[in-house]
Amino acid sequence: MAAICSHSIVRSEKSSLPTHFYSSRGIRRSVKFSGGLSGFSVASPARFPARFPSITCQTSATFPSPVVSKVKAEKKDFLHLSDFDKSTLMKILDRAIEVKAQLKSGDRTFLPFEGKTMAMIFAKPSMRTRVSFETGFFLLGGHAIYLGPDTIQMGKREETRDIARVLSRYNDVIMARVFGHQDILDLAKYATVPVINGLTDYNHPCQVMADALTMIEHIGKLEGTKVVYVGDGNNMVHSWLLLASVVPLHFVCACPKGFEPDKNTVEKARQAGISKIEISHDPKEAVKGADVVYSDVWASMGQKEEAEYRRKAFQGFQVNEELMNLAGSKAYFMHCLPAERGVEVTDGVIEAPNSIVFPQAENRMHAQNAIMLHVLGL
Repeated sequence: MAAICSHSIVRSEKSSLPTHFYSSRGIRRSVKFSGGLSGFSVASPARFPARFPSITCQTSATFPSPVVSKVKAEKKDFLHLSDFDKSTLMKILDRAIEVKAQLKSGDRTFLPFEGKTMAMIFAKPSMRTRVSFETGFFLLGGHAIYLGPDTIQMGKREETRDIARVLSRYNDVIMARVFGHQDILDLAKYATVPVINGLTDYNHPCQVMADALTMIEHIGKLEGTKVVYVGDGNNMVHSWLLLASVVPLHFVCACPKGFEPDKNTVEKARQAGISKIEISHDPKEAVKGADVVYSDVWASMGQKEEAEYRRKAFQGFQVNEELMNLAGSKAYFMHCLPAERGVEVTDGVIEAPNSIVFPQAENRMHAQNAIMLHVLGL
């Protein structure tokens, strides 16, 4: 704008706010609250009492609300894989392949994030999530700011809705790795910049995008593959189920009884009618014909007090050489890391030639670069 009129206070009403209600054990449908967005325009000279000097504004300007703006209805978040159609997810993966190739070539001229900043909220600490996001954003020209568990204390020291609105005024995008899924939903609800789900107790969409990228590179395709997850029906399983509700897969979760994934998420994937979904309690039968055998820790962060109990409950669900032989010679092993070698997976399986856990870890950065490009519209 050419000029700004001082002494003026501008307010506008809330725009449409979509709100979603998910928990780690259930999903309810979204509810939408609608409202109007009004701006403030100055097209003629502003007049003040005689004791003040006359101030004239020669421009017409519209100002966003201090809470939300019209951008809110248009901004892109990355919260669940099922929020997107197959075409969009595949375009993001194609972009990841393209940008990865450019970075691998040594070309550092592609700087779409130049002049942009990203706030990274970590209620849960992580090596891969922090380094992959921070390095990727930097390599593409941006600056990432790490906000650790003690920096914000989201929901304790300050309310999530206030944090979202403050960070939106400083940054172009927010990434958050949190415990409760409602926290990421609240951030997205109140932020006026894109919010990326770096992990919640319910799901981990960035990881599965990296997994999908790795499968395309090594298997040559994603659609129609058989992915067998062996272990706890946790946030990784939910993420795969949400992907399977969009992209055709044969997905099997082999877990002990009592450790099944969220029933509503399983039903959502099945009702989509796109993929074959199985919940099994027999890992030896489940892995036969798998393209990928996937594992994760049996006790996630926040469950460590259950570690010994879970080790007993998960006997027979270790991914070892015997299980990989049953899967067949074409099966790859994947793990989202960190791994407890000798617990959910043997050292020999991780170090085997058909283990692709480290290309998978690298692809966190490349998949996330493409996700950030997508949500920023670049």
